Amino acid sequence: MSTIDIKINGMTCNHCVASVTEELQELPGVTAVEVKLVAGGTSMATVTTGTGTVAPEDLQAAVEEAGYAIATPGLDLA
Repeated sequence: MSTIDIKINGMTCNHCVASVTEELQELPGVTAVEVKLVAGGTSMATVTTGTGTVAPEDLQAAVEEAGYAIATPGLDLA
């Protein structure tokens, strides 16, 4: 089991949290997602994985599918 912290820009409300959580939870290997909202700032999603790992590009794609952007360039997710 491991955890990955993802900094996310553009989130403003609990609906944003729900959207990001839903997209990240759909990724294979993800066992839990916790999102801490900072409205108008940089929010943080903590993704817990089971026995495998999740590729950074898959995490980025899930966040983008929810309508938001990874805050740190170059997929530096932590």
